[in-house]
Amino acid sequence: MSSRIRVVVAKPGLDGHDRGAKVVARALRDAGMEVIYTGLHQTPEQIVETAIQEDADAVGMSVLSGAHMTLFRKVIQLLEERGAADIVVFGGGIIPDGDIPELQKLGVAKIFTPGATTQSIVDWVRAHVATAVA
Repeated sequence: MSSRIRVVVAKPGLDGHDRGAKVVARALRDAGMEVIYTGLHQTPEQIVETAIQEDADAVGMSVLSGAHMTLFRKVIQLLEERGAADIVVFGGGIIPDGDIPELQKLGVAKIFTPGATTQSIVDWVRAHVATAVA
């Protein structure tokens, strides 16, 4: 069994802008993590199924569409229903600062806003997901 951190990077919803998700996926991969990129237009159900099938330690979602409250809520709900609430959920994108506390209440571990460096994301995943893997 691998002790490397396994991260599903997902682009939920109708948003077609995936450059940021691909940059983050590459940074995590370059940092030695196993990364599964889901591609565009994934439903919460598809994201959760991928996370479970791939035995992921974390799911990172990139949301630029404005539907972040609905999408994060649904992914967390489905993970709980499937007995996979131990999978760490984090994300980023165009998310208003005022929505971040509500997302955290839902169970989103971290939101990265525009301007976050890939190194800060890698460091956060190592610090917060590695403890779950160890």
